[in-house]
Amino acid sequence: MKYGVSKLINPVMRTAIGAFLLSSAFAVTPASAAKAEPVTDADRAMLRAIWEDAIRTPTAKGNGQVPKLAEMFAARLREAGFRDEDIQILPLDIDGETTAGLVVRYAGRDPKAKPIALLGHMDVVDAVKENWSTDPYVPTEKDGFIYGRGSSDNKAGISAVVAAFIRLKRAGFVPARDLVIAFSGDEETGMKTTRMLTQHPLVSRAEYALNADAGGGSVDENGKVSMSIQSAEKTYADFAISVTNPGGHSSAPMPSNAIYELAHALTKLQALRFPVEFNEITRIMVADLAEEKGGELGAALKALLANPNDAAARAVAEKYPRDANLLWTTCVATMLQGGNAPNALPQNATATVNCRIMPGTRVADVQQQIAQAIGNDKVQVTQVGDSRESPVSPVNAPLFASLQKAVRVTYPGVVMKPSMSSGGTDGREFRSAGIPTYGAGNLVQKAGDGRAHGTDERVPLEPFFKQLEFWDALLRDVGGKAK
Repeated sequence: MKYGVSKLINPVMRTAIGAFLLSSAFAVTPASAAKAEPVTDADRAMLRAIWEDAIRTPTAKGNGQVPKLAEMFAARLREAGFRDEDIQILPLDIDGETTAGLVVRYAGRDPKAKPIALLGHMDVVDAVKENWSTDPYVPTEKDGFIYGRGSSDNKAGISAVVAAFIRLKRAGFVPARDLVIAFSGDEETGMKTTRMLTQHPLVSRAEYALNADAGGGSVDENGKVSMSIQSAEKTYADFAISVTNPGGHSSAPMPSNAIYELAHALTKLQALRFPVEFNEITRIMVADLAEEKGGELGAALKALLANPNDAAARAVAEKYPRDANLLWTTCVATMLQGGNAPNALPQNATATVNCRIMPGTRVADVQQQIAQAIGNDKVQVTQVGDSRESPVSPVNAPLFASLQKAVRVTYPGVVMKPSMSSGGTDGREFRSAGIPTYGAGNLVQKAGDGRAHGTDERVPLEPFFKQLEFWDALLRDVGGKAK
């Protein structure tokens, strides 16, 4: 990995990056507390069975199936030798439905050592069956893929973690410190089970968490594999921008009109620009992206690293929204509702605005900036639901080296890069609770292959099975070190 803009990074940051790169340079062969067991056809069959059983369990909100999936995982772990007292299914009633979290302790030799938490979520976004080419809750092999809701998000990851625990237990591996599964049951709809898990006594002591929902990578059309270590997430927040009006008969239009006033407010929102911000992770990302992209975008990114207030550089970066969204907070209108009859002046008009907020920026401050930009007391800006602000997880050179070693077991030469995600995962709640959290996994897919939350979600089989080697190498390595 090259950082041609390293002169733009402060000395503390340069030291952290240097430590990471130095560790990565030696990360070719996995260091293990015990020799890894070769992966067999029986291991692959076991992983696939766990995964397919998970897909068959429709864990979308409203089905009440998350506790069933938790028990399925628990049964397989008991069969592998985990004690009943080390497996806890934690029910939680939400909106009249019982969901659950799952905690499994892989007991280490030193009970005083800080454990490592392993995250993932058992719930899924529901599927519209008639839009699929297959039954979304019947795992179907086709063209080298397994199709099914949750096949990618996140049942591939959690199934691999469960399979890794089973393989390590059967091999007689005893970690130096506890490894603790902490699977949530409502990541897609509120993360209340996630918050419950962060307070669990087996989890809250964790030195850090490894998030199976935020690892993996991609492969481009030329076969180049890219891997990331998610170390930060933007904060998710929804706002309602609303206008009310007495209304009246449409035959007598009034100067004040709720729909027009809302339209004017949205035009001002469209023009709102949040400042360029950098943190420990995005500085690394932007420096690397500048080298990778080159051209006018690369030059603009270098200029913004040197001077975040460079207006000309920002104007260039804004032409590349898929790359530049890591530079600033974004807010965009996503839904509209207004009026009560075609022949009546509107009494209400509301727009939903979705914001993805940079770590370290308060949701309340973004709300205030939106209101100030609109500049109309008749327009109300209110938050919809709650949001959890989370800090950036610091660069952890020893852990990054372990992740790098584990990835290179199956993808030699690939260099992992710390990243910030615009989406939301359980990691947000763990970081907010003071537990640094990092994406972990080696599932590689082409752009558009995963289709998480969409129609015909799927996962390629060949890369899927490579998770066995990754998690075995990683858990032997980090589990073999007590702190």
